[in-house]
Amino acid sequence: MTAHTIGAITRRSLLLSGGAVLALLALPRQLRAQEPLKVAGIYTVPVEQQWVSRIHKAAETAKAAGTVDYSYTENVANTDYPRVMREYAESGVKLIIGEVFGVEQEAREVAADYPEVAFLLGSSFPPDEALPNVAVFDNYIQDAAYLSGIVAASMSKGNIGMVGGFPIPEVNRLMNAFMAGAREVNPEMTFQVSFIGSWFDPPKAKETALAMIEGGADLLYAERFGVSDAAKEKGVLAIGNVIDTQADYPDTVVASALWHFEPTFDKAVAEVMAGTFTAADYGVYSFMKEDGCSLAPLGTFEAKVPDSAKALVAEREAAIRDGSFTVAIDDSEPKSS
Repeated sequence: MTAHTIGAITRRSLLLSGGAVLALLALPRQLRAQEPLKVAGIYTVPVEQQWVSRIHKAAETAKAAGTVDYSYTENVANTDYPRVMREYAESGVKLIIGEVFGVEQEAREVAADYPEVAFLLGSSFPPDEALPNVAVFDNYIQDAAYLSGIVAASMSKGNIGMVGGFPIPEVNRLMNAFMAGAREVNPEMTFQVSFIGSWFDPPKAKETALAMIEGGADLLYAERFGVSDAAKEKGVLAIGNVIDTQADYPDTVVASALWHFEPTFDKAVAEVMAGTFTAADYGVYSFMKEDGCSLAPLGTFEAKVPDSAKALVAEREAAIRDGSFTVAIDDSEPKSS
């Protein structure tokens, strides 16, 4: 029995009779409260970055609830990623979460050396049955991105600028879904598409967005930090991605497609604690029908977005949730019109 458990029982003994304490000790192990699961996050960017912030938030929520004992390391270079993975694995951590888009092979080699540790990795590759302790996930929030495109088109005169990090499936599918939603409202919508070659370079993203505004864009898709700053500076509108930044840009950010990592995180923790964690694709837990994504409240723009657009958003969301409407998952690189 751990010191934590003994301490908890000692405190409770002030309120319970000795017989009640003995009855508690007699309960089967599986019926007693489990110790928090040791979880570690390894991130190549700051935890403030959109994508990673959602993972971090879910882990912190579980930590506050007492479900997990969570620690993390941020700003880890790809070349240093395997070393950090090994350090956590050897420290007794039971579940390691991170994004390995630039270090796929090395990360899987490390995981193979620690079969008793579960790894939940943001990855472009499918799960491998040869590595049963490695599951993958991704932000499949195309449902929410589609709805944000509907809103965007209703607020634009016809020219939208889109700034992304890298043209990889994780980014492409959200941009394509956004564009599809916008074209449902305005089939003649034109798009300026550019990638900055970085996951976290706000100055470069802002510079790219400013050039798009010069090119006629009256609304920007802010897949990266820095884009909304350009929109605010030039008095145009923006659509957020993954997180809701309207509080910081109340007159600029109309809506945002939000990613909720909690369903993914909670499922992985439950599987590890039950001893049933295995190679699987957790991407489905980001779908809207699993509550893995949503369209942020319109907030300051509630009265500004046309009622027709709000009605269409409500109609499409209901259809997505009941399965009668499916947003296409298009991982191809989006192109400017």
